[in-house]
Amino acid sequence: MIRHNALRAAMAAGFALGFSGLAQAQDAAVPPGEQPVDPYVQSNANAGAAPMSDKAVFEAFHGREGLARITSDLVDRNLADPRIKDIFATADVVRLKRTLTEQFCYVLGGGCDYTGKDMTQAHKDQGITPRDFNALVENLQWAMDKEGVPFAAQNKLLAKLAPMARQTVERK
Repeated sequence: MIRHNALRAAMAAGFALGFSGLAQAQDAAVPPGEQPVDPYVQSNANAGAAPMSDKAVFEAFHGREGLARITSDLVDRNLADPRIKDIFATADVVRLKRTLTEQFCYVLGGGCDYTGKDMTQAHKDQGITPRDFNALVENLQWAMDKEGVPFAAQNKLLAKLAPMARQTVERK
């Protein structure tokens, strides 16, 4: 009886610890400058593509620092672009820049973890059209050019991102 109660107590403690770990992941402190978001399951699978194995491609983007410059420039371009600025009008710009950097770093095989939402959830109800998606890609190409990323490396990232249009474009 004592052994059975001890086993039950150990199982309950383990169960509670498992849930407390999940709660901590969901209730983690909001990074500086970001707005709180509703809880969601964080997973590298949310990045929308498997990571590349060719480290030379990641290095062509000048590492995480280069990616941060690219995503910052990309977001700034999108906010100023009359074709798509309304989509980004209410965006948490600090969070967007951070999670885009994580996503690109993960997809490029840079060893980063992606903590953002999955592509469907992140773009839900934004009414993104194929034209909007293409404008964003154009702005990304400008940002990569500004960073001096070789054309071949740009194409490798774009090839990973292109299938995500199926999860982000909501209307024709």
